[in-house]
Amino acid sequence: MQKKVSVQLIIELLCIAAGAVIAAFAIEEFLVPCTILDGGVVGISIMLNTLLHIPLGVLTVILNIPFLIIGSRKMGKQFIAKSAFAMLIFSVALEVFAPLKNMTEEYLLAVCFGGVILGIGVGLVIRFGGCLDGTETVAILLNKKFKFPVGQTVLIFNIGIFAVAGFFFGFDRAMYSLLTYFITSKVLDIVENGTQQTKAAMIITDDAKEISEQIYRRLGRTVTIMEGEGLVSGRKTILYCVLTRLEVRELRDIINEVDSSAFIAISDVSEIIGRHIKKTEDLVTDPKRAAKEKEEENEDPQ
Repeated sequence: MQKKVSVQLIIELLCIAAGAVIAAFAIEEFLVPCTILDGGVVGISIMLNTLLHIPLGVLTVILNIPFLIIGSRKMGKQFIAKSAFAMLIFSVALEVFAPLKNMTEEYLLAVCFGGVILGIGVGLVIRFGGCLDGTETVAILLNKKFKFPVGQTVLIFNIGIFAVAGFFFGFDRAMYSLLTYFITSKVLDIVENGTQQTKAAMIITDDAKEISEQIYRRLGRTVTIMEGEGLVSGRKTILYCVLTRLEVRELRDIINEVDSSAFIAISDVSEIIGRHIKKTEDLVTDPKRAAKEKEEENEDPQ
């Protein structure tokens, strides 16, 4: 079992490294030559690289470190470790590709092909449990604490970056950058097997208590527990929870660790109405309510 986990981890790291290299290729060979920005930390790094001539790989490492430190206190250790690994490979690859001849200096070609290739690279990294940009980590933390949507938080942050880029490099570059961002986002969604930031997971298992506790402890998500009955398998417990696309990988890891025979279906959620409870300081059970629920559980059904 341990050997199987080790092989799986090696495969995941190789895929993350491949995604980071592909993303770095898109940045250095398509976007940077045309002064077209990516979003987040990479976009800020490209601006500083153009204005101050500091190596892009060095800037991405330095600017991502604070986000990793912040995320390490709240996010899973495996997620942070994979993200740090991806960022390191990404930064090294940027320096490797920097001296090479640019693929094109035609803006439209750079936007289309650069956006597609970048989306493939970033999608691979996210699919296998990593992250290339620290701003997404902060967006997830804000979602956990204040319930701000991850996708909207990242979009607002990036629009601010593109507006600053328009001031320094001209608003045509800002518009090219925004178009690249949307192309990258769509391709990323395809690679990551989802078109929405928010996902719904339905888990059919015999270890409902352990899985629900792990989801709550590691993802900060509560679950809805339902009883069901299979035509062949008999009585089963069904868990339902809502999470972000970046948390899907951690959910898969939980299922594999606790009950590898569990059945899990993950679907897109187009809209959430109402309050989705997550682990925060206000999630403290009222003693009177808890006593009442316990009393109701102990009542004779007859």
